[in-house]
Amino acid sequence: MQTFDSARLHFRPLTAADAPGMFALDSDPAVHRYLGGVGGQMVTELAQSTDTIAFIQAQYAAVGIGRWAVLRRETDEFMGWAGLKLVAGPVNGQRDFYDLGYRFRPQFWGQGYGSEAAQAWLEYGFQTLRLPRICAYADAENAGSRRILTKIGLRESNEFTEGGTRCFWYEADAPGLSKAF
Repeated sequence: MQTFDSARLHFRPLTAADAPGMFALDSDPAVHRYLGGVGGQMVTELAQSTDTIAFIQAQYAAVGIGRWAVLRRETDEFMGWAGLKLVAGPVNGQRDFYDLGYRFRPQFWGQGYGSEAAQAWLEYGFQTLRLPRICAYADAENAGSRRILTKIGLRESNEFTEGGTRCFWYEADAPGLSKAF
């Protein structure tokens, strides 16, 4: 897995050294505001973050992809994670799809980092991994995340409920791949 950069961000696989940053991210109630039934539980111990990283590393080994650390290039500071993961499903009636996701610590919100990371991963998925389709979903109340997904070119498809949370589904086909209707 080759690391890569966008204008302001560096993306690399998560390591055990990222546990404190992951703990800061996943123990923050503001981060969990819109995760409801779709984003996991808020952590209370550093060991939980270590376990999450080990789980993601197992995804790297099993399917060659998963969420990656996002670092601010200027300072090398851990900001959160972004990336693609293979979801067996079912979610919204879908199975075996690549889900685009991102999660940042609150001090990095509202500065365009989410859009930059999502765009970088969309391009990585289509250009490097040669995926035919990339999907995402967001809490219906999370206007910021929904705006990012449409801004980078994903089409809003339908509304559904996941884990008791009202969500919207988004997807994009690889450029040049026409979908038969």
